[in-house]
Amino acid sequence: MLIDQTLEEVEQVILLDEACSRVGVAPKSSVHHADTPLHLAFSCHVTDPAGRVLVTRRALSKATWPGVWSNACCGHPGPGEQVGDAVTRRARDELGIAVEAVTLVLPTFRYRAVDDSGVVENEVCPVYTARTRDQPDPDPTEVMAHRWVRPGDLAASIALTPWAFSPWLVSQAAELPLLAATRRTGAPGPTDGEAR
Repeated sequence: MLIDQTLEEVEQVILLDEACSRVGVAPKSSVHHADTPLHLAFSCHVTDPAGRVLVTRRALSKATWPGVWSNACCGHPGPGEQVGDAVTRRARDELGIAVEAVTLVLPTFRYRAVDDSGVVENEVCPVYTARTRDQPDPDPTEVMAHRWVRPGDLAASIALTPWAFSPWLVSQAAELPLLAATRRTGAPGPTDGEAR
């Protein structure tokens, strides 16, 4: 059965040129393929009051990197939407949480990666951190599992088994103060019981 969608219902992504200037929009469903054009995205790393960081395992139905562990959430701001507002929206829609203290930490992060299926990610992807007091209730079409972990444990896991994580998380971990500092110093994160 075909469902008609208005232009407002079709998720749009913002296309960029090599100078990272906005040059147009396209339906999200049409941009991820073997020759994905450069476009605007974001990543967000979420912590809880105990200082643990949320990691999520991508649903097996995801077109790229199904089943791998990644940061709390990622997404694409829509045309006319502030990136920070898109972070808040995506945390609510994908994870079922409200976030606060949304902070831009890596404004110029950019990456290109090729999934085993041949689909390319090609994004300018500003990286944010945020906090929540909520327990996630993820959308199962996006997230198949989640855990709260100490930052030092996550940094150590990424260093030992980078193939088990999304390529953007692996690249971000080297620059992200939340993870880079714990890896450099070996300092443990807060301890308040097992990850849930």
